Amino acid sequence: MSSTREKVLKTLLVRRRCTINELAEAVGINPISVRHHINKLEAENLVTSEEERHGVGRPRYVYSLTDRGLEQFPTRYVSLTIRLIEQLKETLPKPMLEKLFTQMAHEMATDYADDLQLEELSIEERLDVVKDILEAEGFTMNWKLEDGYYQIEEVSCPFHRVGETHPEICSVGETLISNVLSTPLEKSKCILDGDSYCTYLIPAPEEAESER
Repeated sequence: MSSTREKVLKTLLVRRRCTINELAEAVGINPISVRHHINKLEAENLVTSEEERHGVGRPRYVYSLTDRGLEQFPTRYVSLTIRLIEQLKETLPKPMLEKLFTQMAHEMATDYADDLQLEELSIEERLDVVKDILEAEGFTMNWKLEDGYYQIEEVSCPFHRVGETHPEICSVGETLISNVLSTPLEKSKCILDGDSYCTYLIPAPEEAESER
């Protein structure tokens, strides 16, 4: 990330809400350049905008960090989460802890399913829904149809650093995907094993392959 964009993010972190002109003044560049950086930050879901009206005339837009934008800055959340899981491991049997993570993913999937008519969607439409859901939860996911399988690539995971010491938490993403798609997954790659990203496979229906 460029130093200018980092300055924009840090300014929004401190001031919470800024207009283009306020950001330009704080960062020390012209408003046109700020808008260029803001557009890219919005596309990456790091910044969001809100329209404000002040009497008559054109409304102005104010910008603020999204949850994902806030996560760009160091916090103690990871160490706190690791400590919490360590305490749970000392208190609960391993099967119960695994069940806890799985149940959490089930509830997350149910919350989303209540607002969607998933039963009416094709597998590829569900895959697009899964992608949107995972992005809302802090994941980055892509999928493709190749060699008779739908390949789901979990490019980034918000639990990665926690999973390095407590891989049980990885079941959350996998269970969430499986629940929304209503089908079991086969994990073929894992970032914790040194792969570039986690990959899940689902056999594609014959008609999907024939349409390629």
